[in-house]
Amino acid sequence: MSKYPEYCHEKSRAWFDRALKVIPSGIYGHLGPSEGLFLPLEKWPLISSKAKGTYFWDMDGNRYLDLMCAYGPNVLGYGDPDVDRAALEQLMAGNCTTAPSYKMVECAELLTDTVACADWAFFMKNGTDATTFGVLTARAATGRKKTIFLRGYYHGNQPWAMKADYPGILPEEVANNIVVPWFDLPALEAAWDQAGGDVAALIAQPYDHGNFYDNRCASREYWADVREFCTRHGIVLIIDDVRAGFRLDLAGSDHYYGFEADIICFCKALANGYNMSAACGRESLRAAASSLSYTGSYWMSAEPFAACIACINKMKALDTPAMFRRIGTKLTEGLREAGKAHGFDLVVSGEPALFYLRIANDDSLMLHQEWVAECVSRGLFITSHHNHFINAAITDEDIALAIDIGEDAFGVVARRHPELELKG
Repeated sequence: MSKYPEYCHEKSRAWFDRALKVIPSGIYGHLGPSEGLFLPLEKWPLISSKAKGTYFWDMDGNRYLDLMCAYGPNVLGYGDPDVDRAALEQLMAGNCTTAPSYKMVECAELLTDTVACADWAFFMKNGTDATTFGVLTARAATGRKKTIFLRGYYHGNQPWAMKADYPGILPEEVANNIVVPWFDLPALEAAWDQAGGDVAALIAQPYDHGNFYDNRCASREYWADVREFCTRHGIVLIIDDVRAGFRLDLAGSDHYYGFEADIICFCKALANGYNMSAACGRESLRAAASSLSYTGSYWMSAEPFAACIACINKMKALDTPAMFRRIGTKLTEGLREAGKAHGFDLVVSGEPALFYLRIANDDSLMLHQEWVAECVSRGLFITSHHNHFINAAITDEDIALAIDIGEDAFGVVARRHPELELKG
């Protein structure tokens, strides 16, 4: 018997049905069911009504302990009072104005003081904007065409960063992409040789935190070798820190792994949910960055800059990377033990601040997806295919609740599958 009654989602589903009539897919992309990842669909809240701290509520009034953190932007807690106060004060003073606000300058100064490899900062709105900027700058600086990616990559949804078999993508839009395996230095050299030296950039996440497989952390030795490879061949090394940025190291994930990127891209944790992204780079690339025709109507709006300044300063005061390692480790160890009590082998991979989970009792994701759905329908919002996120509002009581719901869900799944003969 489950001690956490399952939620119902009648009102949320009614709102989603309304959305379907006026929005393609109702909710498109990774926040909705259109990619076929919220299964079974009736277990999931599709529309929210409010959020605070590390919780959000759906339209039926159900509360969820949220370990997805809006897929990363919630780094301090939903509705953080310090960030919201700074943003609202700036909103009252001016936001999107003809002459950009001085807050843009203050924000750039703070980033160049905080991020180890940064001599300058350039602002946009989305992670895709930042990674696109990085590749364009590399092309402008080198006069070369091709970009090296590491297998399992995701660097946004512009055509250059996608795959040839995706709807709407033309083969020529990805013709200059080279994909090599992670942690394979000879493959990098072979790719360089095959390209005839026509490689502008290597773009990579700080470690292999892809979807649908166990994440693999990098080493300082690996990144030192990659850095040497790029320097030797004049390749611009771009680190996509959109997910991991500020969660491993406030000076950048390249700093965490002991090297310096040429360009590093941030978004999710930058301003605690206020809409902005940034790319920071070395002095040697300043002229190339300046040469681009690259901007947007709202890229210099001041409210997010004020939020970013407050967010970064608060992350420094809290030492959030150390906090996230502690919370992530305690949480995942508790979930692993809860699974073991019911005969489940819960594999935890990746960095503790962005942990990835997988039940390894079968060779598919189906058993894991079933457990995830039971967690979600009892108030613990996790996912079956993506790394998770920690925020600074999570308390020890929240950790205990997450482990307890996870244990309850393990019990539900175990009782449903006597044929597995699970033994705790």
